[in-house]
Amino acid sequence: MKRVLVLSDSHGNLNNMIYAVKTISPELIIHLGDCWADATLLQKKFPNIPMEQVPGNCDCTQEFAERVLLIEGKSVLICHGHTYNVKAGYLNLQYGAQEKGVDVALFGHTHRVFYGTHNGITYLNPGSIGSPAYGVPPSYGILTLDADTGTVEHDVRYIE
Repeated sequence: MKRVLVLSDSHGNLNNMIYAVKTISPELIIHLGDCWADATLLQKKFPNIPMEQVPGNCDCTQEFAERVLLIEGKSVLICHGHTYNVKAGYLNLQYGAQEKGVDVALFGHTHRVFYGTHNGITYLNPGSIGSPAYGVPPSYGILTLDADTGTVEHDVRYIE
């Protein structure tokens, strides 16, 4: 079983990310973009926790906009979401996830929490850990994958 901390849209708020890491003690951290440099600093603070990241629309990097990871036997799409135009809806992301044949699709960009399962794919947007919108507190996601049972569980927590 692997417990994954899912972060997005940190926008310079390293303290909230540190709080989330210390609170849940993850075995893997995934940062979904905006800001790449924040994830790099977090990795230096917790060098013993593996980290995966993708750039967001505010990041100036030549890294791939999305990647598919294999975690506990499940294929996990990680992307910021802007290339799927998720602010206008989730249909493009759904098509992309189905085309790639993934089990899980993680995305950010909207600064709004979203999670659920549709057509066998689990979707999770952890909201914004650094710059939430619409008066909600900062948030982060927890993804738990278990190769033995084949289960995928997801949760979102808020920092009050």
